[in-house]
Amino acid sequence: MPNLSNQLELNRCPHCNVDRPNLPLAWHTQTDSHSGGSTRFWRVYKCTSCGGLVTAAAIQNVGPVTEYYPSGMVIDGSIPGAAGEYLKQAINTLHAPAGSVMLSASSVDAMLKEKGYTNGSLYSRVNKAVEDHLITSEMARWAHDIRLDANDQRHADQQATLPTEADAKKCVDFAIALGEFLFVLPARVERGLAAAEGT
Repeated sequence: MPNLSNQLELNRCPHCNVDRPNLPLAWHTQTDSHSGGSTRFWRVYKCTSCGGLVTAAAIQNVGPVTEYYPSGMVIDGSIPGAAGEYLKQAINTLHAPAGSVMLSASSVDAMLKEKGYTNGSLYSRVNKAVEDHLITSEMARWAHDIRLDANDQRHADQQATLPTEADAKKCVDFAIALGEFLFVLPARVERGLAAAEGT
């Protein structure tokens, strides 16, 4: 963890995910518990790329940061291979929305392939996943929106407007939700069952 100082040294901004963000100090304070203990020193930093604020705390002034908010997105290791790597790259490129949207769509595509849906277009595979009750029809509608946005970018559709960071964030949010639904939650259930059977 970095030290609490006039500049917060993070690898990526937890808002825009820009690499090595410039996070200068914007404000600071000190807090204590109602009984006067548990002193913490707080500093608020502003990302000069996106304007997002990051709050960091330490138990010593200019000491090591013990917590910071928001903490950013972390990809669960249960999301396999290419799907997880595309998703990680989609998150890391939120500041470049067109690329991030394409990477989110690639992650969704890889997740479906991992579940055995390899034939046809992404559109048809999403529909087949709904027919097989792998995903809900609402998830499919969301996935089709992502696919179409990504298609616009891949084929440089002159009618399509470029996606914004908000559009890219929606695509990443869907890919994370799909990964949680298809891989992370089942892995947790398996671990829970194994732990219950082991007691």
